[in-house]
Formats: sequence, C-alpha cells, structure tokens
Amino acid sequence: MGEMETMVPDALNEARSYGAEDIQVLEGLEAVKKRPAMYIGSTGSRGLHHLVFEVVDNSIDEVLAGGCRNILVAIRKDNSITVEDDGRGIPVAVKEEYGKPALELVMTTLHAGGKFGGKGYKVSGGLHGVGVSVVNALSQWLSVDVKRNGQMYHMRFENGDTVEPLAVTGSTEKTGTTVSFLPSSEIFEETEFHFDILSQRLRELAFLNKGLFISLTDERTGKEHKYQYDGGIVQFVEHLNQNKNVLHEKPIYFLRMKNDTTVEIAVQYNDGYLENIFSFANNINTQEGGVHLTGFKGAITRIINSQARKRGLLKENESNLSGEDVREGLTSVISVKLPEPQFEGQTKTKLGNTEVKGIVESVVDEGLSTFFEENPAVVKAVIEKCLTASRAREAARKAREMVRRKGALEGSALPGKLADCSERDPTKCEIYIVEGDSAGGSAKQGRDRHFQAILPIRGKILNVEKARLDKILGNEEIRTMVTAIGTGVGEDLDLRKLRYHRIFIMSDADVDGAHIRTLLLTFFYRYMTILVDKGHIYIAQPPLYHAKNGKKEQYLYKDEELDAFRAQVGEDNLNVQRYKGLGEMDPQQLWDTTMNPEIRVVRKVTLEDAVEADQMFTVLMGDKVEPRKLFIQTYAREVKNLDI
Repeated sequence: MGEMETMVPDALNEARSYGAEDIQVLEGLEAVKKRPAMYIGSTGSRGLHHLVFEVVDNSIDEVLAGGCRNILVAIRKDNSITVEDDGRGIPVAVKEEYGKPALELVMTTLHAGGKFGGKGYKVSGGLHGVGVSVVNALSQWLSVDVKRNGQMYHMRFENGDTVEPLAVTGSTEKTGTTVSFLPSSEIFEETEFHFDILSQRLRELAFLNKGLFISLTDERTGKEHKYQYDGGIVQFVEHLNQNKNVLHEKPIYFLRMKNDTTVEIAVQYNDGYLENIFSFANNINTQEGGVHLTGFKGAITRIINSQARKRGLLKENESNLSGEDVREGLTSVISVKLPEPQFEGQTKTKLGNTEVKGIVESVVDEGLSTFFEENPAVVKAVIEKCLTASRAREAARKAREMVRRKGALEGSALPGKLADCSERDPTKCEIYIVEGDSAGGSAKQGRDRHFQAILPIRGKILNVEKARLDKILGNEEIRTMVTAIGTGVGEDLDLRKLRYHRIFIMSDADVDGAHIRTLLLTFFYRYMTILVDKGHIYIAQPPLYHAKNGKKEQYLYKDEELDAFRAQVGEDNLNVQRYKGLGEMDPQQLWDTTMNPEIRVVRKVTLEDAVEADQMFTVLMGDKVEPRKLFIQTYAREVKNLDI
C-alpha cells in the first residue's frame, strides 16, 4: 500500500510529554474585554455557548494527545459551567522568563498555550490560541483545579485577573483539569445556557472521538445526557440514517493515515432525495466545507462514473453523472485530523490546507474502489439510484428554469395573488405567507402596505420530504412562493436576490395550521436552508384568546397567560373568546396582535442543531410510520390546544 496504510486507532492516542516549556506567550487580554465579539463571534447566545466549547476544546485536544478518556460538563444552578477532564493537567511549573506559573499564563494571556511550538500537541483544534484565556477575560469569575505531579492545584480569577494565586490543595494519584466559570452579565446580552445547544456539540464530539465518554448534566432541571460511541463516525452515519430506508445495511468505512494526516470517512446511501454530508477538521465542524470536502466530492463522483461505465450501466454515448446525481441520498461524515490546519476566518468553518484535497481523494479512491469491487450488489443499487437522479435532475432543471422565468422581478412577473409592499429596500421588507384566502384578506387590509407584503396560500403544500425537486416545483403554491421570495431554489439559490429579509409563516393555531407550518418549514429547511441559517424565517404567533372583564381586556398567547388573567380579575363577568383561526380576527385585530412590529410576538427559526433538525423532519414528514408513531406516543402529553 506504499505510504498509505491503515491506522490502528490506538496510535492516535499515544500520550506525549507536556510541560511548562511547551507553553508559549504572545500578548495580554485587554483587547478581549474591549471587543469580545472579535474573539467569540458575538455577545449573544452564540458567543455565550462558544465559551463552553472553548473550554471543552482544550479537553478534546487532550483526547487527541492520548491523555484523556472522560469529559464531564455541568450547568450549575447559578448558570455557571464546570468542565472536568482526566487529561494530563495544565502545566503548573513557573515559566522563568515571566516569573509566573504556566497555568496562570494560560489563563491570563492571549495566545498563551501548548499549541504553537508543535511539541505539546501534535494535533489540536484550538489553533488560534484564544481559548480559555478569553473565557477567563469574559467571566465574572473562573476557577481552575489541576491534578498533576501527584498533587492538586487551585487558582481563581475575577474578570480575568488573578485573585487566588496558585496553591497546592492536596495530593492525588489522578491527572486532569477542572474549569468552572460564570459568564459576565455586563458583557453578555443573555447569560442563560441552553441544554440542547450544548448537547448537540458534545454528542458530535463523542461521535468523532471513538470511545470517548462525555456527559452533560443540567442541575437546574436534573436533565442528563451521556454519550459514548465505540463505533465512532460509523455510528454517527447510522444515527443520521436511523429513520430512513438505506440501500445497504452497513456504512462504508475507512480510516487511513498519510503524511501525518488522518482521514476517517463513513458513507451510507438511503432512498431519499437529499445529500447529508458533515465535514470536520480536528473535531471542528467545517460548516463551509473546504479542501477535504472538495476532495471527497470529486473522488466519489469519479469512482461511481468509472464503476457505471465498467459495468455497462452508463453507455458510451451517455454523459457522465454529475456530482449532484452521485450525492442524491448520500449520508456521509468526513473527519480529518492534521498537525497544522489552516482555517479560513476566525470562525474556523472552512479548511484551506491545499495538500489535504489530494490526500482525501486518494483515500476515497482506494477505499471506495475496494468496497465496490467486493460488493457488486451495493454498487449496482447505488448506480441505478444515481441514474434515476440524473433523469430527475434534468426535469428539475427545466422546472427551475420555468420558475426563474416567472420570477423576473419586473411588473406582472410577480404572482397575481401577492399583495406586494411599496418599499424596495429588501432589508426593510417583510412578507407574510398566510394560510387561506379569508385570513389573507384580513392580513392585506390590516398590514402596513409600506413594508409588509402578503402571500395567501391555499391548502396544504406538497410534502417535500417525499418528492424530488422537479415534482416539488410542479406544485403551484411552492412555485408561487419561490417566485415571490425571489432567490430561486436549490442549487440555483442566490441570496442577493432575496426580496424580503423577514419571511413570516402565519397559520391557524390548530392541527391543520400546525401541519401547514411544518410543511413550509420542511421546504425551507430542505431547499432554502440558507434562509433559515441566516435568520430570515420567522413564525408569527397569533393570540389564542381574547379575554375581557368589564373595561379590562387583553389578548393572550398561552394557556398560562389566561390562567394568570383569570386569577387577576376573577371569574365574574369574564368573557373569553378562543381564536380557532386567523379568519376569526378582523384586520385591525390581526394588526394589533400579530403584525404590528411594536407589540407582535414572533419566533425566529434557528438552526442550532442540524442533526436534530434532519431527524425531526424525517420523523414527522418521511416515509416510515413507526418513528412517527413513537414520536406521538412520547410527546402526546406535552401537546396542548388540539382542535380535534
């Protein structure tokens, strides 16, 4: 096999020496306090949770160095965080040129760490080195306990400054680091941690590091998740495909090492119409892809075309299958680990090391070619699916072209049922996609015509989870919606052509309304994902009740609000109207409750957990009945306000 050889997984975990001499120092922390968003992305929810990931990434680097098997994360009752690992422990010896312990330098100095000299860590994720020092700078307090050299050490900081110097607190035979911190309420707009956001990333890390145990405990609620996957990314792919019909029972898996770069890939096809590829570099989710993803896509397209021609399934006079054809129904996880990754941008979402493209290509070439030669039935099923996808893609191209022609933004090309707004700056415009003509009529009369557009849709749109794009674009309601929004759809989507920066789904608060809302969300998530990712999709929240007691009246959005109103005014002369549909509200009421930006209640649709979102839409809208039945049995008691 030449220079490419199969890796023994334990070779990844060979512990290396790690001491104070490996800690290198570049600069102080004042810049972090002045411009926190430069270092953690934002001072909102995303930046807040990023603090936890910076600390956990240090523990993961210990996993990669072979010194850590367990990571325990806890959300405390006071909303502080504790991250404990059983790694080698941060070095504590005094760094002579600074007259301070290495631990203090790591905690109080930007770009101080063991990842710059190339000795302490062969592979690491936190290569910008901002890490735990930034967490310290942005925390009201932070404490760190280290087990190392047979002893236990402790330090405490407030707003990044040392308040309890390094001290020995006991003896131990164990090793590891425990970091606890409370984010500063003066810096962050919100300081409440969300269990689901943290659990998504921790589950991902457990999949990517075979055998690693990670737990997340929420002391506020008693909720706990534990993750450990001895199957690694093979289990990750099985998890992604668990509610789908797969074309081959076991994922195709290969692990290789070449030129100090480890490439680990798992692939499994299902009979669906969407590709689902997750790529990682040194455990970092490269959401914008990069060279490893490019190498993978190029190689799999080339191999399947080669196999199709070799087996006579693709004739000489037929064109090659495209990348889109080959990736239809493909679920894959690509994980590369390399000594010095080059990420594009501070957010580390795109890998740029040019040599990795060729390494991944050669690994995929060898791994897939070998598998396909040994499994002719699997390759035949995959190629036949790709050929069907190719024929459908041509039909979809024609359908998109039709939508594009109808979607020219001049005059009559806009849908006739669209009541457009007069404002032409998309950043100031919003559109309400409204269920039913009567509700659409009320919304048209009640809106502010300057910046609010109304698009009524009739009935339930096509379930896109069970159809290819050509059929989807044959649906009049979907075609009308795509034309009005202006961006195009699928691979033709151009965000620069977005006509409204706020897109509201407004449906009745009953079962049919919830179904229509889910159908629309499925469409946006599957075929206009970037609109969800960039925060352009919202759900309007019409009130459930109008309650009146004498001169006192109020619109109420939850049962709990009605209970509180009842308790406040008493039952005497209390009149409660339950709104079953938007059509029950007159234009003024609809404006007052649901469309007035000053007082309306809306929910922005966010994509914090792509894995969970994929599973949810598959369960709710996919072919398999059993997962849906299980979901209903599990959550039926939590559902309220059903009009059956």
